[in-house]
Amino acid sequence: KEQGKPMLKDGGTPVRSGKWQIMINGESYKVIVAEAAKKALQTNREKTGMAQNHFERVFIVKAVMDTNGKNVAAAIGFSTRENKIYSFKAKAMLCVSAGAVNCFRPRSVGEGMGRTWYPVFSAGSGYAFGMQAGAELTLMEYRFVPARSEDGYGPVGAWFLFFKAKATDSYGNDYCADKEYFDDAVARYGDYAKGLGTAVRNHLMMRAMKDGRGPILMQTPAAMEALGKSFIEKLGEEEGKKKIKHLEAEAWEDFLDMCTRSAPT
Repeated sequence: KEQGKPMLKDGGTPVRSGKWQIMINGESYKVIVAEAAKKALQTNREKTGMAQNHFERVFIVKAVMDTNGKNVAAAIGFSTRENKIYSFKAKAMLCVSAGAVNCFRPRSVGEGMGRTWYPVFSAGSGYAFGMQAGAELTLMEYRFVPARSEDGYGPVGAWFLFFKAKATDSYGNDYCADKEYFDDAVARYGDYAKGLGTAVRNHLMMRAMKDGRGPILMQTPAAMEALGKSFIEKLGEEEGKKKIKHLEAEAWEDFLDMCTRSAPT
């Protein structure tokens, strides 16, 4: 908050989504975190006497090995803005680049084929950087293929937690209310399953899809209708409708970036 994180508020109170979370405008989050990191680096420069420890727009292309052939002694890169080559030497180095995107065909088809939640410029160069230096690559068999709504390509947790939307199987049944599924989840995961947290809801969804009850449909119109009624009852006709319009804008623009036919109104 002190650094300017934009929170969604109802009056002076931050809006909650679930037990542990508050709503923020996430598109501004990275900039705020970057500013905090820059301040920390400035503190480090003052403590160590180092002239510069922060280099931006430098594309690292190769790790240089020590004479013993076991340790990385330096990393070579070039500036994407200036005609400069950089050589960074250190006692220890950490490669924290992202993973690789679009290795596997997404479930989306047609126009949605090229859309992905993960940055498309994460092309696996971090893996190559370590591999070329002789690093041991572990857990490379791990594949993450997230479930995605047909017309909304971003994460949809806000719809479940904030807008209280429910999802149904292709028969119109709420799979989270299925007694057989729920009892099985409790038997597997104990009291944790009784709270129907995100992980458990996803487990029940995958169970429904495995049993041939897909596709799963998120009932956005019902969620907005229920919220609209509660706002009108709480705030009155005029103020309630204003609140609904505000939430419709949030649902449309910030969370799903969806096409017209999946609009929640």
